[in-house]
Amino acid sequence: MKDYEKRAEEIIAGRGSAAEAERLHRLFDLCWRYAMEEYPEFATYAGWPGQNHRWSDISLEAIERRNREMEVPARVLATIDRGALGTEDQLHFDLFRRAVEESLEGRRFKGEYLPVNQMQGAQQNVAQTIVMMPVARAADYEDVVERLRGVPRLVEQTIALMEKGLETGITPPRVTLRDVPQQILNQVVEHPAASPLLRPFARFPETVAEAERERLRREADAVYEADVSPAFLRLHRFFVETYLPRTRETIALSDLPDGEAWYAFNVRQSTTTRLTPREIHDIGLEEVRRIRDRMDAVMRESGFGGSFPEFMDFLRSDPRFFFERAEELLTAYRDICKRADPELVRLFATLPRLPYGVLPVPAYAEKSQTTAYYEPGSPAAGRPGYFFANTYDLKARPKWEMEALALHEAVPGHHLQLARAQELPDVPEFRKHAFYTAFIEGWGLYAESLGSEMGFYQDPYSRFGQLTYEVWRAIRLVLDTGMHAFGWPREKAIAYFEENAGKASHDIVVEIDRYIVWPAQALAYKIGELKIKQLRSRATAALGSGFDRRFFHDEVLGRGALPLDVLEARVDEWIARRKA
Repeated sequence: MKDYEKRAEEIIAGRGSAAEAERLHRLFDLCWRYAMEEYPEFATYAGWPGQNHRWSDISLEAIERRNREMEVPARVLATIDRGALGTEDQLHFDLFRRAVEESLEGRRFKGEYLPVNQMQGAQQNVAQTIVMMPVARAADYEDVVERLRGVPRLVEQTIALMEKGLETGITPPRVTLRDVPQQILNQVVEHPAASPLLRPFARFPETVAEAERERLRREADAVYEADVSPAFLRLHRFFVETYLPRTRETIALSDLPDGEAWYAFNVRQSTTTRLTPREIHDIGLEEVRRIRDRMDAVMRESGFGGSFPEFMDFLRSDPRFFFERAEELLTAYRDICKRADPELVRLFATLPRLPYGVLPVPAYAEKSQTTAYYEPGSPAAGRPGYFFANTYDLKARPKWEMEALALHEAVPGHHLQLARAQELPDVPEFRKHAFYTAFIEGWGLYAESLGSEMGFYQDPYSRFGQLTYEVWRAIRLVLDTGMHAFGWPREKAIAYFEENAGKASHDIVVEIDRYIVWPAQALAYKIGELKIKQLRSRATAALGSGFDRRFFHDEVLGRGALPLDVLEARVDEWIARRKA
């Protein structure tokens, strides 16, 4: 953004002549526009127009410039009198300042030197971004073509960052990268029409004239063959011949330069708490013991006469628990979601308007992708949210886990929470898209527990499945800290997971490798869920017969995602108001 610093100085110069709230919101608007221009993929996600033809500049020079420009909002904030703001603006101020300070602190850790792993990178992000793009007019398709033209530059910048990672000793662990070469090759096809990158050109809306359709399709095919396919082949060659052989054999983030401090920073950022890795590890051990006791009770309730490992083997292998066709799995997920939808009105006083759907995880990513994930929609772009279910290896997708998973990813989990945040009135844009992992994933895990209040988990197997998902998140606390802070080898982590949860072996390995390449992200789920449950218990005890879960849930979700300490303070204020 060319005039970013100039416009920031103008806000500073307005001190004393403009209201503090006005200056604060001018800063919010400036920084949001800056983010939209600097990160066009995020603009596409948010539904912000005018950036859909571009990719983020991830050159070393651009990254260094942005690192310097992180200081700009801090300079403006230092001139704004928080005490002169209203209550809501003080909350906006505090959250914005928190984000700025974390960004400044995080500059020392060179995460940009890790642009590719089995979960993310150009081999996945390009297709994911293009699928999110609006395609209602011929101009929208021109944007897709232009973005395809930009893939070679994006790939070259990615390779430069990987080279910098090799130079500085900052790489992902080699063991986690085994599927990445094929992920890259999955973007290279003989016939352009078969590429997931050209999926928008398979169908056109009536708003695009027939003659335009053929022209756009020819252009896309030509760009794919001349630019996109060669770029991914270049990425594949570099990855296999140069990068992969020189990646590290260790798995802990603490093994990287400045790694111990890096992991501590990630833990604070992910959990929005001051909990140490040791404290989180101990919470995980205690939660695993508690949930395992409940799992043992449900196993006995089912009538199974064997041991816990034998019960898990039974759940992992009996044909009754698995579908034979991918479409059957997707249909069953859609049925669960349709049964969940009408129950929401009993749990929430306010519901989002944005719809959602259920789709399979794309084939190019399914082997290394987790069991499911949610991709947010955008009211601004007219894009629904999507719950993506993994149909790879159906023998790793048992029926007894499906209810808990659907409630987490769709409703009342991620779709409901994120769509509500996007529809918040009268808040700055950054609040609508705030991503505090402990809140968002904590809510998703809490949403799983609401299934019993919605009529789900009616048989012991689905109840065991819900507990399996809960213990899985407790296991994360043990394994993430174990591997990154306490020297656990990958094999020990896999064995601990297998001993305590009924997840399929393929899923367990995918999960372990996810924790390795996303250090501390997995800690957010259980820490966030425990806080939300603690706040609900506190409100129930304080309000007695006056407690209404609908209004409690509205209070938790009604200001968008929040750090856990801020959420706690807001709920405590709400309890005091309700009592008064």
